[in-house]
Amino acid sequence: MVSKVFFAPARVRKWRHEESLPGRLQGLLQALKLKEHFAQGDWVAVKTHFGSPGAHRVVRPFFLRVVVEALKAVGAKPFVTDTVRIPGLQYLEVANAQGINHLSVGAPVVLADGLWGRDNVLVRAGELLGEVAVASAIHDAQGMVVVSHVKGHINAGYAGAIKNLAMGAVSAEHRSCGWRCGRGGMHSIGEGKLYWDQERCQLCYQCEEVCPLECISFQEGGKLFYYNDERCWRCGRCKRVCPQGAIQHQEASEEDFLRALAEAAQAVLSTFEPGKVLYLNFLTEIQPECDCMPGADVPVLQDLGVLGSADPVAVEAASMELLRQARPLPDSAAEEHGAGPGDDVLLRLHEKPYWVQLQEAERLGLGSSRYELIRI
Repeated sequence: MVSKVFFAPARVRKWRHEESLPGRLQGLLQALKLKEHFAQGDWVAVKTHFGSPGAHRVVRPFFLRVVVEALKAVGAKPFVTDTVRIPGLQYLEVANAQGINHLSVGAPVVLADGLWGRDNVLVRAGELLGEVAVASAIHDAQGMVVVSHVKGHINAGYAGAIKNLAMGAVSAEHRSCGWRCGRGGMHSIGEGKLYWDQERCQLCYQCEEVCPLECISFQEGGKLFYYNDERCWRCGRCKRVCPQGAIQHQEASEEDFLRALAEAAQAVLSTFEPGKVLYLNFLTEIQPECDCMPGADVPVLQDLGVLGSADPVAVEAASMELLRQARPLPDSAAEEHGAGPGDDVLLRLHEKPYWVQLQEAERLGLGSSRYELIRI
């Protein structure tokens, strides 16, 4: 099967609204024929990422409003949503600081899994994960538009629609099975313990500062390292920010983690009827790291545009190919890592076989990697 992927390029060559990226996005949404996917009165989740304090390269509210207005035009009832990454009231403030609120996007902005990230439903996943906690607002919605900011990712290598489904629509924890049924279960298939190397540690306290749940503390003047094993979500931020490698996190193998992403994405999609989910990949402000980190680096590739499809595998395959064809930007992490024309920049940055998530998603029947690219 060959799936259609619509492409709205970012480059503007004529000074007309319809030639702008927002104008082309409107044309892309028309090409997706929303009325064939969403019925009058359908509650449709517009799943995006709210970002983090300091991470400012999320999909802008201006574009979210274009999506919302297109959904309203076909009679759907959209709401903009994300799962909790820090306590919910704080996360709503983060969204508001990014400009994502009811006034800017034209629809309610809600937390998909409640104020504490525990409002979710266990859904059967695959052999690696068993079950995952799908956020209730997404689980119960009649339809969804997955709006993904394409970027690098320290664990996945590449983050787009599959990662947005897998880690963005699944809660961090469940009331009964905790982090093992949440995002942490993907990061750490197993126990996922943290280990501290006192000899390497320089007591910069970045791990303590970056922890979203304040699980980490140092005692006796830095002689003892403590983390709350029950509360910890196994997000791995502490390991990422440690400049000396003093924090080690027992993680899944690279391939198991990427396969787990596809399993979780399948579990999320299993809660929708066929044809009720569409995908928009924003290849803009393509930075090297996830939007959940407390900062944003400069883009490593030039803005390329927006891709849209009813097939999550096809939209990811097209996104990956466009990224591989793009030239790295100077004075960025790409240049710092020695990437040049013709290099796979995300592979150079993270050295992860990121395509495994795509291959596994196709094996699980989520879509086809064969696509036809149609320019808008």
